[in-house]
Formats: sequence, C-alpha cells, structure tokens
Amino acid sequence: MKIARRVTYLLAAASAFLVTTGSISGVAAADNPPTPLYRSAQAAFVSGHNAAGIRDLERMVAAAPANPQALALQAIWADYAGDLITRETAFNKLNTVDPGMAAGARGVLGAIGAGVGTLPNPLPSMIGPQTALVVLGYGLLPNGAMRPELVNRLQAAWLQAVAAPNSPIVVTGGAPQNGVPEAAAMAGWLIGHGIPASRVLVEDRSGSTVQNALFSTRIMRDRGIGSAVVITSPNHVRRAVTDFIVAGTRVVGAMTSPNEIISQLAPPSKAAQRGIYLDATHTFLPNSG
Repeated sequence: MKIARRVTYLLAAASAFLVTTGSISGVAAADNPPTPLYRSAQAAFVSGHNAAGIRDLERMVAAAPANPQALALQAIWADYAGDLITRETAFNKLNTVDPGMAAGARGVLGAIGAGVGTLPNPLPSMIGPQTALVVLGYGLLPNGAMRPELVNRLQAAWLQAVAAPNSPIVVTGGAPQNGVPEAAAMAGWLIGHGIPASRVLVEDRSGSTVQNALFSTRIMRDRGIGSAVVITSPNHVRRAVTDFIVAGTRVVGAMTSPNEIISQLAPPSKAAQRGIYLDATHTFLPNSG
C-alpha cells in the first residue's frame, strides 16, 4: 500500500502542476523547426553523444532564432544533457517569443520528472467514474494472438476494472496482425472475462506509446474525461505516464502487471531516460521530427 500511495502522490502532484499551466500538447506553434538538424540532434542524444546533440540544436536555433518549437526543443534537450545555462537561455528567449510555448515546455520537464518518479504498482487505485482506465497495447503474434505480456497487462486492467466498476476502459493499440489490431484483441479479452462491452472504448490506430497517449487523450476528451489510470508493464510505465501527462491527460494512478516489478523499482539513470525525453518531445510537438 505504501507503493500505491507513493505513486498516487507523485502523479497527483505532477498533474496538479500541469493543470495550472494548461494542456501541454495544445500549445505547439504552426511552424516546424529545421527537421534535418533536429533529427541529427535526436540521433546524437539517443547514441549518448550529448555535446553533438546540443551543437545541432544550437545550429537549429541559429537558423530559426524566433521559432518557438526550435527554442522549446533546445530547452528540453539541454535539460536532459544537464546544460542548465543553455536551458535557461532558451527559456528566456522563448518567454519573449511565445510565453505559452515556454509554459508548455516547462510542463514537459515537469511531466518527465513525474514519469521518472513513478513506481511500478500492482495495486488498483480507488477512483471514480470520471476517471478512465487506459490499457496500453503490446505487439501481437503474427497469427493475431496475444503475447503473454499483453495478457499480463489485461489481467492488471481487469483487477482495476473490478475495483472501479463505473469507470470506462480505453484499450489502445493498432499494429494489426492477421487483420486483428491490438485494441480489438484486448477488448475481446476483457469482454470475454465479464467486462460489459459498453465500458470498453477502442483506440485501434496507434502504433507507438506517443500515439497511444495522443489518440486516447482525444477519445477521453471527446467524452468529457480528463483523468486516467495508466495500465502497462513495469518497464514501460514511466515513459507511458510521461507521454499521457504531456498529451494533456491528468494521470491519477499507474498500475502495472506484477512481473519484474523489483527490477524496475530504482529510478532510471539519466542515460536510461533518453527514451522518455524523446517520447516527451514527440508528444509535445508531434511534427518535430
């Protein structure tokens, strides 16, 4: 129960911060940064060459000094690289060019902090009917059957659904195999295990965690639902929580399957956070590269 309380506290605090700054993903400007330079910077960060990534971003900003997206990306990646001078310089310029984008980029860093601080938690949250349960997909077998890890996620979702019998459930995942999208297979499993079909909302177009977050948030928003319990695997929960917060969903709980929880309790190293930063920037600015 201490783990559950810790997760709820961390995510509630982060969500409260993000509510005060507005929907993070909704502040993107129309102009995109120079894509080749940003892609080069991404590749550098992913391979651990932080200095090269920072140089590419500096070139990107030099080529477009008043581009809000370029400045936002520079600030976020400078934070990852530990270059606080570059981060704050970028934020100062961004505050002048586009205060809304600056607030959104600050919110991304808050979301990353919340995601990194999330603990894998096998216990259901106590929530009301205005909070959705969002179950993230996992690649199907070539014949359309579910892999054991996806079944583990669904078993955790079923337990949370029983604990919150009035909450809607969003199953999210495309990537069809043998004509079957992940979300369709997931909905079938839940309905086959006694969950009313009327509770299950199917998002079957997404092909990544970023799209899981963006498309599910859109479904929930259309139905007046602003908060969610995110349900996935222990090694995936920090990235998923970050993406959903950046997408504009208030995450009030994060439930995982029980497998391999112990190995995932320690916070990830900065190097291991690269994927979280990468996903967060793609969720914040979907056309950034």
